[in-house]
Amino acid sequence: MAAQQLIFLIILGLTAGLLGGTLGVGGGLIVVPALVFLFGFSQHDAQGTALAFMLPPVTFLATWNYWKNGNVHWRYALVLSVTFLLGAFIGSKLAIEIPDRILKKMFGFLLLFFALKMIFSK
Repeated sequence: MAAQQLIFLIILGLTAGLLGGTLGVGGGLIVVPALVFLFGFSQHDAQGTALAFMLPPVTFLATWNYWKNGNVHWRYALVLSVTFLLGAFIGSKLAIEIPDRILKKMFGFLLLFFALKMIFSK
């Protein structure tokens, strides 16, 4: 890894963490497109890398801060965690089989759909 890449990764990680902690957006929302367009990752590699890096910071540090402020509903989180495990397992198996160019378009449409919904909702 070149020094310039390392600097960009540090900036990307800080930006994703700041936005994730502030707005509650998943780091993948920021990191996946950046890895694809700035670092030349395939969509598959970007998604896999994003999933791998998010576990420690999101699970421990961000959750701790929200919990201290009384903003974590543990019963809901438990149900979501269990079902998320199953969904993530099935989804990752499916994603591996989807061609990269199609997976990239699916990711983009998902982002566009939610962006438009948030912009135009009351």
